[in-house]
Amino acid sequence: MSWTDFAFIGLACALTILIFRVVPVFALRGRDLPGWLSQALAFIPPAAFAALIANDLLSPDMFAAGLWPGALPLVAAAVVVVVALKTKSLVWCIVAGGGSHGLLLLLLEKKK
Repeated sequence: MSWTDFAFIGLACALTILIFRVVPVFALRGRDLPGWLSQALAFIPPAAFAALIANDLLSPDMFAAGLWPGALPLVAAAVVVVVALKTKSLVWCIVAGGGSHGLLLLLLEKKK
């Protein structure tokens, strides 16, 4: 790849970032969005996070090693959901998820 191609790609990336990230911030500064739009935009972060988590929890061959090893991440995720509903704290969700997954792995190893 030549320096011209590299510079063109870099300029295209910078222009794309400018158009889609910086311009809306300045265009909407000081304006109130309609309620329906604010409500719709509030769904973006949880939907993106759910898509990332679902990709790790669900796979086509998750039960290939057996029922219990395949269900282990789902059980740990259920514990995290319960803790999240009770505490609404990210720290406690991380502690509960890591702890429950570790404990379930330990129980699975003892079972073998």
